[in-house]
Amino acid sequence: MISSWLTARDEKGAAREFPDRLNLSFRIAQTLRYGENPHQAAAFYVEAAPARGTLASFRQLQGKELSYNNIADADAAWECCRTFDVPACVIGEAREPLRRGHRAVAPGGLPARVPHRSHLRVRGIIAFNQPVDGPTAEAVSKQFVEVVIAPSYDAAARKVFSAKQNVRMLAIDTAKELNRLDMKRVGGGLLVQTPDAFDVSELRFVTKRKPTQAEMNDLVFAFRVAKFVKSNAIVFCGNGMTLGVGAGQMSRVDSTRIASIKAKNNGLSLAGSVAASDAFFPFRDGLDVVAKAGARAVIQPGGSVRDDEVIAAADGHGLAMVFTGMRHFRH
Repeated sequence: MISSWLTARDEKGAAREFPDRLNLSFRIAQTLRYGENPHQAAAFYVEAAPARGTLASFRQLQGKELSYNNIADADAAWECCRTFDVPACVIGEAREPLRRGHRAVAPGGLPARVPHRSHLRVRGIIAFNQPVDGPTAEAVSKQFVEVVIAPSYDAAARKVFSAKQNVRMLAIDTAKELNRLDMKRVGGGLLVQTPDAFDVSELRFVTKRKPTQAEMNDLVFAFRVAKFVKSNAIVFCGNGMTLGVGAGQMSRVDSTRIASIKAKNNGLSLAGSVAASDAFFPFRDGLDVVAKAGARAVIQPGGSVRDDEVIAAADGHGLAMVFTGMRHFRH
C-alpha cells in the first residue's frame, strides 16, 4: 500500500494516471477445475474492492461452480448488458456478447423481449439488466443455458430455475462503475489503458439522407453493441435487436459478409436494417456489401482518407450515414 501510494504520485504529490510501478493485489475467489482447456490449471482472483456492478461482485444463487470459460463469457455478456439504460437482454458465448448474433441483444420491456426460441441456438450465457420474473424465466428455460445473470429474480423465476439445478444463477448489482484500468497480459509484460468509456454523444450526419428517428435509435443501439464485439466488427440491427454480427476478421468487408450470411442462415431479413462498424470503412467495398444486404443506415467513426469516397457510395445507395468520431477496437 505504501509503495502504491508513493509511486502513484509525482515529485509534487500530484496523482499520476500511470504510476512508475504498478502494484496489483487480488485475492483468490475460487480454484477452478481447469482453464480454457482441460490441460490448463486455473483460478479466479478478484480485486479487494472491485468496481460496483462488475462481474467480480456476483452472488451465485444456485448451480454448479463457474468454470474459467463461464466466467470469461459471463463477463463479456454482462458488460454489454449493463451498458443500456433501457431493459435489455444479451445472449453471449465465446467471450463475444453475440458472436453468433442474430437477435442476441434486445432492449425492451420485461418480461424481457427474450429472442424467440427459434433464434436461441447459442449455448452459454443470458444476461438481463432488469429483475427477472416468472414469464421471463419460463422463456429462458426452454433452451439450454449455462449461466443466467440479472440484478435479482422474483419468487416465480427462482421456482422455474430451481427445476434446472445445473443452471448457474448469478445476481449482480446494475451499478455502472468501470474498472479504473483495463489490462491485457503479453509476453513478459502488461498492457494497461483507461477503459473504453466513450458513448455516442457526438454524432455528425454526413450524407444527403438523414436517418429517421427509428433508424437513429437502432444506430445508437448498434454502435453500443459493436463496442463489445471483436474487431473488425460489423453489427446489423433492426427494431432494437441484433440481426447479424461479423467479428474477429482481418478484413472489414469479410466481417460485413459474415454478418449478412449469419442473418440469412437464420431466416432473418436485413431489409430496412441499420449497420454499425467499430472503426472506419477503409474502402467503399464494405459499404457496398452493407447496402446490398438491405441496410438503410450506417454508423461508423469516420476518419479514413477515403471518407469522401465512402460517403459518395452511401449517397449513391440512398443510405443515411452517421459519424461518431471515435472507434471501438476490441482485440
